[in-house]
Amino acid sequence: MQEWTISLDQATVEQFSAEKHTLVAVDAFMVQPSAAIECASLQKFAKITPQYPGVRAPLPTEVSIAWLENVTPLLDSNFGKAQKGWEVQAWFSLVTTKPGDLIPMQCFPHVDGTDPNQLAMMLYLHNTDHGGTAFFKHRSTGLEALSDETFPRYREALHKDVQSGGLPEPAYVTDGLPYFERVYESRGSFNQAVFYRGNLLHSGVIREGELLSDDPTKGRLTINAFFRPTQ
Repeated sequence: MQEWTISLDQATVEQFSAEKHTLVAVDAFMVQPSAAIECASLQKFAKITPQYPGVRAPLPTEVSIAWLENVTPLLDSNFGKAQKGWEVQAWFSLVTTKPGDLIPMQCFPHVDGTDPNQLAMMLYLHNTDHGGTAFFKHRSTGLEALSDETFPRYREALHKDVQSGGLPEPAYVTDGLPYFERVYESRGSFNQAVFYRGNLLHSGVIREGELLSDDPTKGRLTINAFFRPTQ
C-alpha cells in the first residue's frame, strides 16, 4: 500500500461564484501517481451507466478505505463533520465517447445527486490537453446546485428551454451555451485532486478534437469518488 500513499500538504480552499461554493484542490495528491496508472492498465474497464461517456473500473477497496481515513479531516473541516463518519465508492474512469456519438443527456451539465451532503472527488491522472471540471449556472432559473426542492423547477425549466430552442448539437459541455453559463473551472493538472459538493451542476472539460483513448496511459484517466455520511 505504500505506493498508494497520498499527501494533503498542498491543499488549498477556494470559493467560487456569488454563491460561494467550496472547492478544495490538492496538488501532488499521490506521492507515486505512476502506481495508480499502472494499476489502471491492469483493470477491465466497462461501461457502467448510460450517463457517463466512457468506461470505468473499481478502485481497489483497500485503497478506498485507506484514502478515506486520510481525507476525513479535510472533508469534515471544509464541508461539515459527518457525525457517524463517511462512506466511499471510487472508480478509475476513462472518457472514450466521441463528441458526435454523445446522447442528449451527456451534452448538458449534470449533478451526482440532489443531496448537498454527498461530496465528490476527482483526481486527474492524465497528461492530455483535456481540462479539469467546470461548474455551471442554469440561465433561466439561476440555479447552480440542485436539491430535492429545486430539482422539479429545474427539470421543468430545462424542458421548456429545449422545447423553444432545441437540443444542443452533440458535443461536450464547454461554455454551457445556450442554456447554461460556466461560473468556474478547475485546472485539472496532473495529480491534482479536487473535492466539491456533488449537487453542483458540473461537467468534465473535454477539449474538442483531442484524442479520447481507452488506454489508461494515453487517455483522460481520472479516479473519481463519492463520499456520503454514514447513516
